[in-house]
Amino acid sequence: MWIRSSVLLMGAGSSSSLLERAVNLASLDLNLVVALRALLEERNVTRAGRRIGLSQPAMSAALAKLRRHFDDELLARVGGHYELTALGEVLLDRTMATCGLLERLFTSQADFDPTAESREFTLAATDYAVTVFGADLARAFDREAPGIRVRFVQIPNGISEEPGALLSTVDGMIMPHGIISDFPATELFQDGWVFLVAEDNREVGDHLTREDVARLPWVTYLRAYDSPAVRQLGMLGIEPRVDVSVGSFTTLPFLVAGTRRIALIPALLAERLRGTAPVRIMKPPYESVPLQEALWWHPLHTRDAAHIWLRETAARVAAAKKQQTIR
Repeated sequence: MWIRSSVLLMGAGSSSSLLERAVNLASLDLNLVVALRALLEERNVTRAGRRIGLSQPAMSAALAKLRRHFDDELLARVGGHYELTALGEVLLDRTMATCGLLERLFTSQADFDPTAESREFTLAATDYAVTVFGADLARAFDREAPGIRVRFVQIPNGISEEPGALLSTVDGMIMPHGIISDFPATELFQDGWVFLVAEDNREVGDHLTREDVARLPWVTYLRAYDSPAVRQLGMLGIEPRVDVSVGSFTTLPFLVAGTRRIALIPALLAERLRGTAPVRIMKPPYESVPLQEALWWHPLHTRDAAHIWLRETAARVAAAKKQQTIR
């Protein structure tokens, strides 16, 4: 298999140039990918070798091979330590994503028995998704698959720019439509939006008005996952005046309590947090766009038996959750 790759060289001793070259994967030693990641992360030959079980001479030889391949120093000595070259910085993120993808590629299974298997699934999610859905999913694992573990990791900023990089390193990502596209997804559940207002905020009566929403200061979720809701406000001519932003949905009630501030929060989460802080839950003074949560995955996982089970279980848990909400 041949891959045509473009590599931007910006290492020491070379001018910036674009090198087009064909790489034959059959001729590559994939162990060098592991060595490259260790070297770029540790920035020290001895520590990198110790991390992956290679001697210092063997690790030095691997570094030499990598330098020849990329025509770049990758690690440049600065004083008494090494720093990454410009190309090394680029390769660091790509190597982490590649290692995650390779690990998942070679752990793919034709058959999967959840009652007998022992493994861990890593799901990227916001604290909102973990609270209102991830907890239910984890309980289903506990009941049906005692050897299955789940690890939730935070979704990083900039996910809309390079979603494939994150999806290649995890087993799935729970997030709403409207942020990413062009990746397969299993629909989970729908949610609405409500506002939080401090109980002692006398500027707001029994009903929140559009004037209140435009006039009062806001606490907002730091990331862009509520962007469809914010875009809707822009279409209504409302530009929120943000006083506080935070990277956690579950802290919003506490940042609203005792202030003039308001916050927009998913309705299911607001109900889960009811009573944890002295705030009122109020309907938006407009018809809000619903939030449709989904489980997204890398196409590499589409036919893998373990991931099929994961997606089917998530869909089943979501369906049960919907029935409970209807009742």
